[in-house]
Amino acid sequence: MKKSIQRRSFLEFLGKGALSISVTPTLLASKFYTAIPENKTLPFVKGIKPSKKDELKLARGLNFHIIARWGDSITPEETFGFNNDFTAFIPLDDSNPDEGILWVNHEYIDPFFVSSYVGGVEKTKEQVETEQYNVGGSFIHIRKKKSGKWEMIKDAPLNRRISGQTAIPFNWDEPIAGKKEAIGTLGNCSGGVTPWGTILTCEENYDQFYGERNHKTGEIKASRTDLGWSKYYEYPPEHYGWVVEVDPKTGAAQKHVALGRCAHECATVKELEDGRLVVYTGDDAVNQCLYKFIGSKPGSLSEGTLYVANVALSRWTPLDYENSPALQKFFKSQTEVLIRLREAAKLVGGSPLDRPEDIEIDPINGNVLVSLTNNSTVKNYYGSILKIEEENNDHEALRFKSEVYLAGGEETGFACPDNMAFDLAGNLWFTSDMSGSLMNKEPYTAFKNNGLFFVPREGEQAGQVIQIASAPTDAELTGPWFAPDGKTLFLSVQHPGEYSPSMDQLTSHWPDGGEEIPKPAVVAIQGRLLEEIQGL
Repeated sequence: MKKSIQRRSFLEFLGKGALSISVTPTLLASKFYTAIPENKTLPFVKGIKPSKKDELKLARGLNFHIIARWGDSITPEETFGFNNDFTAFIPLDDSNPDEGILWVNHEYIDPFFVSSYVGGVEKTKEQVETEQYNVGGSFIHIRKKKSGKWEMIKDAPLNRRISGQTAIPFNWDEPIAGKKEAIGTLGNCSGGVTPWGTILTCEENYDQFYGERNHKTGEIKASRTDLGWSKYYEYPPEHYGWVVEVDPKTGAAQKHVALGRCAHECATVKELEDGRLVVYTGDDAVNQCLYKFIGSKPGSLSEGTLYVANVALSRWTPLDYENSPALQKFFKSQTEVLIRLREAAKLVGGSPLDRPEDIEIDPINGNVLVSLTNNSTVKNYYGSILKIEEENNDHEALRFKSEVYLAGGEETGFACPDNMAFDLAGNLWFTSDMSGSLMNKEPYTAFKNNGLFFVPREGEQAGQVIQIASAPTDAELTGPWFAPDGKTLFLSVQHPGEYSPSMDQLTSHWPDGGEEIPKPAVVAIQGRLLEEIQGL
């Protein structure tokens, strides 16, 4: 598809509808939203070219500084975890955008760096426990200094860790695999925020930690990337793969069974006028599905109906055991349906998609964007972003229209879209997720390292895809989240140097340079350009 057609389609998609903002992973404090004034002259943004350099490279007019990196002390007893992903900033005071709590997911570990495990022998229990500690998430109290830079307040009372060793109850009436609580949260990829300011962190590739059960034979099969934790801790696989809610003020957590069990990438929340919640979530695996939960009671994430998208028929199909003969034939209860969500979704006609990852709701017109990262089984190597327009712009609707409006490829300049965010002017930002094993190799040679991209909504560049940042070697940029005043973009730099052959042959030394080992870190991106493109 030619660039001009891509751009026109994007502009038609954006539209000029009525403002409709709720608490979402990009806009927490909606009162800070500001449309660009009619008489405002927007800058011509000169993006960067793809880069293979081992650096966080930014477009001119932007700068960054590090807020926290793996291993940093956050309290006398706790340290910042590994492979930071989703971030969310919760202001302590709605009137002050310059101080609050930053939540950061810790998705998975690299044993090579975290526990000094290099293979060939069994891991020790101590190594496993070190790895368990480094997943989950971190709460850190941060504030902006007079210099404009953000700092973590070390040893603050609100600093805390949630890890693979934390006991977390299930929000459900029935036990899950015989237990009312799970030990740990893991595989935490993207997430969301509730209207009451708690975090939804999503357990994605859970099978690499404790395997997956074959429900016909009862046998637990290890993942090809199995970490070997089951040798010392035989936790049921069914305890993972959930959306987990965490309270930033208390650290209290619960796993929401009603949202189903799969490789959740995110949980994007829309609050309806009566206080009920709609939650969109995708299953990040090839040929898996897109889901929507519609609550039946205000503020509840346990009472309601979970639906799966049938894109061919443009409808949301309920995963409701009581009213589905197809589900009753293969499952014994609604609980079993939710545990074996992938099987259930296919039985009722859920559409297989190209790795549905992040989901965002357009703050201007309410359309739902879904990153479809790629799918090698159908030779879709570059991925796309799907647009869903709910019937009558009603997020409770069971009918929708959908179309691919922005496809990856060399003509558009990006591949494998992943995490997305809207800034305060409604511009779209997204990151890429090319596998480290294929980065700078065919079919991704032209794109070089992973990046951060920006699509202007207004001005002469409206609809163009502009690369704003390039990641260090082997790394992925994740978790973009704007501060309430739009003047800072929080961003994770995940797994730099992941494909290092040995400590003597490190592929990355980011962020410290020299001969230092690479460390995942969360950065704050700021600068004149960030403010100008939002009309601030």
